[in-house]
Amino acid sequence: MPVKLEKETEAYVLGSIRRFFAEDLEEDIGDLKAMRVLDFCIHEIGPSIYNQAIADAQSFLQEKVADLSGVHYEAEFDYWKKR
Repeated sequence: MPVKLEKETEAYVLGSIRRFFAEDLEEDIGDLKAMRVLDFCIHEIGPSIYNQAIADAQSFLQEKVADLSGVHYEAEFDYWKKR
C-alpha cells in the first residue's frame, strides 16, 4: 500500500528535513534533495513502520476482544433470582 501524504503534511515534513540538514548536519539542501530524502524514507523505512503499527493495533484489538466476555457479561435469566 503506497503512502501518500497530505499536501500540508508533506510541506511540513520537507521543511523539517531541510531544517534537520541545516541544523544537525550543517548542510543546506533545497526542495529537490529534501523530496528525495522523503521519498527514500517513505519507500525504504515507511513499510517497516506501517507494518509494526498494524501489528501493534492487531495485538491490542485481539487482547480487547479476547477479554470482551469478561468485561461485558450480563447474566441471563436472572429476573427471578433477583426477586
